[in-house]
Amino acid sequence: MPTRRSLIAAASTVPFALLSAKGDRKKPLRYLQIGVGHAHAGKISVYRESSDWEVVGVVEEDAELLAKAKLSPAYKGLKFMTLEEGLNTRDLQVVGVETAVRDLLRYARLAVEGGFHVHLDKPAGAEISEYREIMKVADAKGLVVQMGYMYRFNPAVQLLRRMCAAGWLGEVYETHAVMSKVMSPSDRRGAAEFAGGTMFELGCHIIDLTLQILGRPDRIVAYPRRVLESDSDQLTDNMLAVFEYPKATATVRSSALEVDGSSRRHFTVCGTAGTFHIQPLDRPSVRLSLSEERSFSNGDRYPKGSSEIKFEPPYVRYVGDAADLAAIVRREKENSFPSVHDLNVQAAVLEASAMK
Repeated sequence: MPTRRSLIAAASTVPFALLSAKGDRKKPLRYLQIGVGHAHAGKISVYRESSDWEVVGVVEEDAELLAKAKLSPAYKGLKFMTLEEGLNTRDLQVVGVETAVRDLLRYARLAVEGGFHVHLDKPAGAEISEYREIMKVADAKGLVVQMGYMYRFNPAVQLLRRMCAAGWLGEVYETHAVMSKVMSPSDRRGAAEFAGGTMFELGCHIIDLTLQILGRPDRIVAYPRRVLESDSDQLTDNMLAVFEYPKATATVRSSALEVDGSSRRHFTVCGTAGTFHIQPLDRPSVRLSLSEERSFSNGDRYPKGSSEIKFEPPYVRYVGDAADLAAIVRREKENSFPSVHDLNVQAAVLEASAMK
């Protein structure tokens, strides 16, 4: 029987039909990016290529990062602005915050207090109190703060949510997830700035998935380990967390050590009536096992037993996020990931990272 854990369900599917309703071309929403220092800052290309958005410019207050950005093809042709110029741009509606992690919340607060919707990259800071205050202000102003967890609009994850919401997997009693890669020495040094190591840097994405399915856990037990420890390398690079629920357990693993780790990134949900296994997450393929044949009202049928599901065209990160944010800002849909979910995710990230 599905529970709330069952989710942030089918309602989270991006209403792409709305985006082209009546064939009208909608006026693009004006978007400012603050920062180029985040590992995912290159997602600005998605906004530049989408008819939903007009990128008005980029703000970068670090002189060295600014100089590099001006030479990068990702920002070619864009206007570089001061922070004051950017936040005072006429008809600005949304601010994307793509700074180094240590600065994310500082700029998110400025944007929210200025009355702008925000796309905030992950993770949401090294402690929860400031993030909680930002979300409180955003909720009071009717603003959305969309977190940059990059698998929310993965088509396999969306199908999983639909099946869980329909009760097809029965009572979910187990999930397990892995998010690993080999980090270069420079990336390791950057990630080591925070005690949470790879769980904080990488595992946050699959912690978000875990809470989408099971909700807030009763308890989290973290098992942080260091493998390549040295005087110059203090990254916690091998991490496991166990999430405890009344009728379920979930495991989340993340390391900076796994050769070709991206190919083994996976998320598995096991219930009393079926199992749904996504691997790899970035080019999703699903192995689905059901205790009986199931079908949706649109005619999509899934057989009893085990079957493989492929997704074409290939999944592209951030496209769904940008489309969903546009629909929310235009009031075409509600935010499927409200502040209560994102605050629960942040609390779980910190605890699983042994930072709490």
